[in-house]
Amino acid sequence: MGLTSENMKRVTINTNYVGLVFKKGKLKNVLTAGTYWLGFGESMTLYDMAKEYYYSVAELDILLENADFVNLIHLVSVADNELALVYQNKNFKSVLTAGRHAIWKGLSEYNFVKVNISNINIDEAIDKNLLDKAPLLNYIRAYKVESFEKALLFIDGKFENVLEAGNYVYWKNSTTIQVLKTDMRQLNMEIIGQEILTKDKAQLRVNFSTQYRVDDIIKALLENKEFEKQLYITMQLALRECIGLMTFDELMESKEKIAEMVMDITLDKVENLGVKLTNCGVKDIVLPGDVKEIMNQVLVAEKRAQANIITRREETASTRSLLNTAKLMEDNNMLYKLKEMEYVEKIAEKINNISLSGSGQIVDQLKQIFVK
Repeated sequence: MGLTSENMKRVTINTNYVGLVFKKGKLKNVLTAGTYWLGFGESMTLYDMAKEYYYSVAELDILLENADFVNLIHLVSVADNELALVYQNKNFKSVLTAGRHAIWKGLSEYNFVKVNISNINIDEAIDKNLLDKAPLLNYIRAYKVESFEKALLFIDGKFENVLEAGNYVYWKNSTTIQVLKTDMRQLNMEIIGQEILTKDKAQLRVNFSTQYRVDDIIKALLENKEFEKQLYITMQLALRECIGLMTFDELMESKEKIAEMVMDITLDKVENLGVKLTNCGVKDIVLPGDVKEIMNQVLVAEKRAQANIITRREETASTRSLLNTAKLMEDNNMLYKLKEMEYVEKIAEKINNISLSGSGQIVDQLKQIFVK
């Protein structure tokens, strides 16, 4: 803090320092730069005027009785609902809270700006860059709403207004502030593992997917509690209702109809939740083991039946072709001979060796083999 002397002595006070001389607990003199002698019973406390010093209330009351001391300080009184922003040489330096503060004038230029913090809104005249600095950071409340979000502002439990994307700062005081945010992008909800009975009592496990986005943030967050849970239950009940109206065969033949039915059933309900459905559909249907086995047997039987039909169709076509050929050969002797030669050629392809004997001609013997 400084230098104390109990004896008669010579003291030197440098520039930008001040010495307070006390005798018997009372301020006797205020000394600025220079050389001085202290009398018997006098003590001096030396202060650096470039540094802040905070006095107790009683101490300050005593010091303010001295006119020389008053001339060396800035006396700043801050009310309970105020803050004082301290600027040294036009640069923001510190924050003074409620009370009386004595700041040495020294060689620096000081300015003090008082702000009322009883209202949560921060005056536009205050540089927003100061709000990110440590001295002020402890006295504000900051909220950030992302570019893909919206938020509701509540003051003392009462809804105030909707906040768009941006940064919001308020004074920290006795007022209660609450900010509720929600994502405004398209979102996805999975409704999985739903055990549902069809109209004909077939038990299925269904996985369903829903795409949605928040359309009205006031309905979603203010008029409904946990709207996402309500949306899940709404979609779940609609899915069960739709599948319960369809037989197993109808469900297998037209799964895409489920999405249309669910959208129609939930249209008004999700609108009351502040939500808009963009798409939904069945991801997959899981069959129990016994039903799956029966379905496989049915599929195999159907494929076999289709194969039999194709085989019969080909046999019928082949028979009809042979019949047409026979009729043509009956009416045309030349065609008959050509067909006969074709079959002889096919037979000859199957023969590896031909043995000839006797003295007959080769052609005559071949003729005897193939022609009756």
